[in-house]
Amino acid sequence: MKCFTLYLILLTGVIGGTVSCFSTRKSNPDRSEESTMPVEELPETVHTVVPDTFVLPTIPKTITDPSERAKYLTMHYWDRFDFTNRRMIDRPDITEQAFVDYINILNHVPKENADKSLLYTLDKATVDTIMYKHFVRMFEKYFYDPNSPFRNEELYIPVLQELNRSPMLTEAERSSYLFQLEMVMKNRVGQRASDFAYTLPSGQSYHLHELKSEYTLLLFSNPGCSTCEAVIKRLNQSKELNEALSFNTSVRTMLTILTIYPDSDLEEWLAHLNGMPAGWVHGYDKGMEITQKRLYDIKAIPTIYLLDRDKNVILKDTSIEAVESFFSASV
Repeated sequence: MKCFTLYLILLTGVIGGTVSCFSTRKSNPDRSEESTMPVEELPETVHTVVPDTFVLPTIPKTITDPSERAKYLTMHYWDRFDFTNRRMIDRPDITEQAFVDYINILNHVPKENADKSLLYTLDKATVDTIMYKHFVRMFEKYFYDPNSPFRNEELYIPVLQELNRSPMLTEAERSSYLFQLEMVMKNRVGQRASDFAYTLPSGQSYHLHELKSEYTLLLFSNPGCSTCEAVIKRLNQSKELNEALSFNTSVRTMLTILTIYPDSDLEEWLAHLNGMPAGWVHGYDKGMEITQKRLYDIKAIPTIYLLDRDKNVILKDTSIEAVESFFSASV
């Protein structure tokens, strides 16, 4: 049984003790008293470290409210894990699986509590430099990698802020994470998307912020990219998007789908235009401004943003499913 399933049982109070998600062994004293977190965030009960395995903390029986049980679990999730045991790095079936279950749980508590838990986890990992860097790599892999199904830049931000002042990392490592922090802070949900000029096949140029549309689906893509072609085909066939496009009139535009080619091979881009949907707007970045000024964090192609009428970000670097879900509920 997965930890995440067991966590749900723990929250509902069906069982109230220690649950082992995996099995094997070793030992190390609990170091919660060394934490810099506020006293009220520290464990209420002593959690003995269990060797060579991962064991969930015991949630006090006095905590009965599911939301409070979730908060307690996120703060004490790693209290019985031995961060000094480097052998656990080579046991992804234990350590990495527990990590995946952990970041799932973070979605069930307020952002403030999730942030505190993330910092507390990093603090506990400082007992060993190698283990600390292993956890750092897992945060990067699951929160930042474009192919991660758990990608979450908002949860990654407090981690990056901590890494940029961490004495556990080299200057080069901190510089790398500082660059990531600068990029994830751009075009966050709720912020106005960075403006840029785009040029149409006709040679006319416009700015993103000039578009008069209730919603703008911004798609960064490249010609000859098979993934881009698949995404464009699916977007073009999307029932939800086509319904939104059907509301476009001569006096009011409900949805504009704007594709942007951010690279420099204009001839290749022009050669592929015949295969692009006719009802969309297709432009390219004539001055390579998006790339040179790093206006958008385009980690992979294609990249999708959904913007509102004021060009505020609704969905950042998002999926087709999330876009369809938005229009299914909103239009």
